[in-house]
Amino acid sequence: MLWLDGMEKKYIEEVGSMNVFFKINGEIHTPELSGSILEGVTRRSVIELLQSWDVPVHERRISIEEILSASKSGTLEEVFGTGTAAVISPVGELLWKDHQMTVNDYKTGELAKKLYDELTGIQTGKREDPFGWSIILNKDYE
Repeated sequence: MLWLDGMEKKYIEEVGSMNVFFKINGEIHTPELSGSILEGVTRRSVIELLQSWDVPVHERRISIEEILSASKSGTLEEVFGTGTAAVISPVGELLWKDHQMTVNDYKTGELAKKLYDELTGIQTGKREDPFGWSIILNKDYE
């Protein structure tokens, strides 16, 4: 379920109960925080990871018409949600009015997979944490 803003009903807010990200023509776009969008820790972590990988990230208002246009032109490469429980959840299809938008042939995108692997790797201690996100509370615990 892709949620649009309550006033104009055309600007994207979230997907399900997660923050949403769109990879369009090699760049990442995510709705800017507007008061109705939760500033999630996973959202912030994804943005920091992407920036550290030199992937352009744009936090801004995104209209559903823009996503439809990107889908039609073939520049909509990936869509995924982020959240605490889901970490990264790929979206394979969007339906708006009578327009069906298939995303990446229903497959998990390379970037979504890389983000998932990196985040869960940092969470489990299998990957280095260059951001200082992890805190060891009990050094004897493994």
